[in-house]
Amino acid sequence: MIITKKQIKTAIFISILVGTILTLINQGEAFIDGSALNWYKVVLTYIVPFCVSLYSSIVAKMDTKQD
Repeated sequence: MIITKKQIKTAIFISILVGTILTLINQGEAFIDGSALNWYKVVLTYIVPFCVSLYSSIVAKMDTKQD
């Protein structure tokens, strides 16, 4: 299993895009009324899409090599 730079770049892009949207949805009240952000949840909101994107690209690459 080799992880390529393209896979990492794509996972980072997906993480930034999806993480930002989910943070705005899930922590919107903090932005609106100025309450404190839950930084633990913010970090997880970016890490999870990164891991899912990277994992799915690795599995897809492995599946195409078997065909």
